[in-house]
Amino acid sequence: MHRRQFLAQVAATSIAPVVASDLLAAGFSARLDRAGPSVEAWQAKLSAYGTDYMSLGAADIQRRLAVDLAILQQQLDSPRMWAAAARLMTLYAKTFPGSDGTKAVNWYRMAAEAADRSEDEQTRVWVRGRAAIALGYEGAALRVADLFADQALALSDKPSLGRLNAIMGKAHAAVLRGDHETGRALVEEGRRVFDKVGSYEQTSDYAVPWWRMNVFLSLLAARLGEEKSAVASQEQARRELPAELPRFATHLEMHRGLMLVRAGDRAEGIRTARGAMDALPPEKHSLTLRMLMDEIAESSADAGGVIPVDSSRS
Repeated sequence: MHRRQFLAQVAATSIAPVVASDLLAAGFSARLDRAGPSVEAWQAKLSAYGTDYMSLGAADIQRRLAVDLAILQQQLDSPRMWAAAARLMTLYAKTFPGSDGTKAVNWYRMAAEAADRSEDEQTRVWVRGRAAIALGYEGAALRVADLFADQALALSDKPSLGRLNAIMGKAHAAVLRGDHETGRALVEEGRRVFDKVGSYEQTSDYAVPWWRMNVFLSLLAARLGEEKSAVASQEQARRELPAELPRFATHLEMHRGLMLVRAGDRAEGIRTARGAMDALPPEKHSLTLRMLMDEIAESSADAGGVIPVDSSRS
């Protein structure tokens, strides 16, 4: 991976002219100040981004990450710096919809290559696993989700959060393709891995606590049409979901909307999902929620009737 390519990719996917200006200024400043932030400073930034991702909107995270990536790309001279870059690039990829066949997938691929440069097995597995669960949960680029999951699982059979993400991402992909038997088997495997590696940390994108595992399971059960399991997962997630993370409560309501649509109550399912989105402040909306709204609308159409969705509200 060449540094020019790295910077060009950031510039090409910036979302506003002011971002491009800040990005260029940051890149040249970092080049003039050859020392740059220390590895420890980048680790602190990683930790902060992990927390902020859980509550901020995609646009806010994307703008900040674009600038920091422009700085970091000047410092890729050690495996630890490549490890930091890989994790930041993975988060950056998450700010683009997986349905976009270029931006998100390209960034996940670059993040995987950066992780390989780190020579750190845990980073290599986590980056690929995070890509797999992101794409699988979104229901986008399922072949790519499977590819990343298979790579993560082949790199190491040790229980880890990266492996857990890979298994759950692969489970979502299987269910969305209609292979429910494989999906259920992967869920059980995921449960076993979670029992060994589940996080005590509650509010970081790098963590998978019990409530977040149940968010994964809630959507899987809704997609499978297993109402009892979906409700149980939603209740367990709500009991432990931190109050400062309202976006994930919205996820659970969206899952309930999908479940209702699949059960045949199309109008109520759409109302539930749309009401959940409307209740969440727009600046806290994520691309994943918008894609869930699209999935619910499409499921409604598949169930026998098209109910119009005001995409400007999602």
